[in-house]
Amino acid sequence: MIGVIDTEGDRAEWTFPADPGAVRTARSAVRGQLRHWDLDSVGDLTALLVSELVTNALRHATGPIGVRLIRPSVLDGVLLVEVSDPLPEPPHERAARPEDESGRGLQLVASSSRRWGTRPGDVGKTVWFELAVP
Repeated sequence: MIGVIDTEGDRAEWTFPADPGAVRTARSAVRGQLRHWDLDSVGDLTALLVSELVTNALRHATGPIGVRLIRPSVLDGVLLVEVSDPLPEPPHERAARPEDESGRGLQLVASSSRRWGTRPGDVGKTVWFELAVP
């Protein structure tokens, strides 16, 4: 992990190197933070979706990968998760065939989240998704 920006308030942010170990480290950091916020009910799903997006970033971009969680408020009950990388092109959801070994990450994010999307950043892009928190 390159840096932890904030994990005490209503958001948690980390920056990970473009290294295969980042997937495991990001998954662990996300689970730990959600446990700290008493949001274990969405911990496994959030960690899985973050893994998919960090893996995508590793495959297609170089440079650091940012992960940010924004804690749900009492009013909206929605966890916002963002994964950023320095590649400016947005990812493309594709229809993976049964024999394909990859290409299902964005399908999984789309089908498992309340909403998802991408937005350009100062450098690169951010892929985000929302999960309803029971």
